[in-house]
Amino acid sequence: MKKSLFALALLATTAACGGAAEAPATEGETVAATEASAETGLYADLGGDPTGPVYRETKGDTLAVSGYDVVSYFTGDGVPVEGAEDITVRYEGYDYRFANEENANTFIEDPAKFAPAYGGYCAWALGANDALAPGDPNVYEIVDGTLYLNFNEDVQGRWQADIPGFIESADVNYPTHSPDEHYQDS
Repeated sequence: MKKSLFALALLATTAACGGAAEAPATEGETVAATEASAETGLYADLGGDPTGPVYRETKGDTLAVSGYDVVSYFTGDGVPVEGAEDITVRYEGYDYRFANEENANTFIEDPAKFAPAYGGYCAWALGANDALAPGDPNVYEIVDGTLYLNFNEDVQGRWQADIPGFIESADVNYPTHSPDEHYQDS
């Protein structure tokens, strides 16, 4: 019963993270994307189509990683900080916020490097159960230069028991999920 309730809760709150790596934008592409974004109110719009599900709190929302600055995980003391609404970069149809322009520009140079694996969905849920569960931006780990989120600290403990195995499984499972799968019944 307890296992079933956990599974139902996990499925009910499913979320995903990651995306295929892309070649970094050239200087001309970055300038063009920045100029085009002035019309949309974004700091920059890098374009691109979703390559998989990205966790958002509600259907139709485009805010990735609950508004946290994904570059902040990799810089300074490695403590994630929330991004500012006026420093938003759209990448593959989703909005990433940044605490400052320097972090936004770092992201623009190589967004695939900083976007969380599996679209911000829980790495353990995808690896262990092939399920989309929300990733908590405050429960994370960087492994081999990739940001992975987990549902909560308890789940992160399970994930840490076999990180390479869960990553291997999640790498196979994640591409089988469609961008709006999590919200089909919403």
